[in-house]
Amino acid sequence: MQKDIEITLAPEELGQDGIIRKALSIALGADQSAIKGYQILKRSIDARSRRVLYRLQVKVFINETFVAEHYTVSYQNVSNAKHVLIIGAGPAGLFAALQCIENGLKPIVLERGKDVKQRRRDLAAINKEGIVNTESNYCYGEGGAGTYSDGKLYTRSNKRGDINKVLQTFVQHGATTDILIDARPHIGTNKLPNIITAIRETIENAGGEVHFGRKVTDILVEFGKIKGVITNHDEKLPAEAIILATGHSARDIYELLHKKNILVEAKPFALGVRIEHPQAIIDAAQYHCDIRSEFLPPAYYSLVEQVGARGVFSFCMCPGGIIAPCATHDHEIVVNGWSPSKRNNPYANSGTVVQITLDDVKGDDPLRMMHFQAEIERTAFKLGGGDLVAPAQRMVDFVEGKVSPDLPKNSYLPGTRSVMLRDTLPDFVASSLKNALPLFGKKMKGYFTNEAILVGVESRSSSPVRIPRDRETLQHPQVAGLFPCAEGAGYAGGIVSAAIDGVNCANAVMKYY
Repeated sequence: MQKDIEITLAPEELGQDGIIRKALSIALGADQSAIKGYQILKRSIDARSRRVLYRLQVKVFINETFVAEHYTVSYQNVSNAKHVLIIGAGPAGLFAALQCIENGLKPIVLERGKDVKQRRRDLAAINKEGIVNTESNYCYGEGGAGTYSDGKLYTRSNKRGDINKVLQTFVQHGATTDILIDARPHIGTNKLPNIITAIRETIENAGGEVHFGRKVTDILVEFGKIKGVITNHDEKLPAEAIILATGHSARDIYELLHKKNILVEAKPFALGVRIEHPQAIIDAAQYHCDIRSEFLPPAYYSLVEQVGARGVFSFCMCPGGIIAPCATHDHEIVVNGWSPSKRNNPYANSGTVVQITLDDVKGDDPLRMMHFQAEIERTAFKLGGGDLVAPAQRMVDFVEGKVSPDLPKNSYLPGTRSVMLRDTLPDFVASSLKNALPLFGKKMKGYFTNEAILVGVESRSSSPVRIPRDRETLQHPQVAGLFPCAEGAGYAGGIVSAAIDGVNCANAVMKYY
């Protein structure tokens, strides 16, 4: 017999087989000898009381042979199969390619940036010299934005597709099995590049193709149907179907579609700052302790507040993390965050943003939200003074309207400059943050402090443009064979949801063929 039950353990008891079996025995009211094996299904931290516990959902095998579940996919060879062009090698593009192979189609993936190994040099230039390679940076390149800006795998998109299949695929390609059971699974920026490389090798070994430095400069359409693309302004590649998975920062793709009278739409997004605290402050607040136990991971938080008609919320929280410069062009400042797998840096950072609605940016231009976003980023660059130095302010000083006389030591490598952040942000964004931060401090002890730094601007939380598609066929309403996909099209928000959307688009292409 198999039975799913929940048990609680102290942090120091986690991973100790004898203690787990004893807890299972007590919960079941059965002798330990009857427990032939168990599988942990989910694991989460419960820090609601002063005694922090782990809650485990466990499948127990009672007087039945234990059989561990294994998930592997053997990918067929599709070298000579009908091909699909996939534009972008982020999670959506890579998982679309894997699903195409499962479906017996040959994926040809075109990525404007470099492979994960070559990207490292360009990221070093961004961090150390403030030099942006417009085709290879934190947003562009193999694996997409998530490869070097965290690798968090949580999502709320249960209804969109099979989350477990995505996680299992990562495990098959080298991720630890912990991501299958943790409530907030995380791979880590130090480990994700090797996993992305392994996924690419699977695609290529099955007869698919992945090409780097291939920027799509035109999309060919005849009589309302896809005919192919042109890359780097001169190479023509024919195709009957294109999965367009270019990510939320490929502004040139939005401009190309608009220029060709292919419908795009303005979309709400969020704008704000990245806030960094010493990790010890977050640990103390969340775990009700002076010093975090060695058996507990660096603490996480999630905060949301309604200020008037606007939502202000934290997202992409990085315990033990680093703030990264994620600009894709010169003369702009964009910040994001990431954590290594051990999350062992001394700081905790999180995007803290305000909702921007279509009514906030008047006009009929479908690209107006994108232009608004870009203008904020250019303003931030000017206030920083160049070389990707970011405008920043201490938290209490920001709320009280004071220029900080100095700034705390922080993780943003290009450097920070003390300014009035209100000069960077629209008035309604600055006012919303000003009102929300003290309220966050009431929810979490120690949060509202001048030991925290606000770094501007967090502007790429999601795409400011939507590429519409039919709900059933997932094709663009005007162009047969064009499948707008994932974050860049406005249909995903993170690695897992993007991967799921890639799978869905690959299945839609199969139906189309």
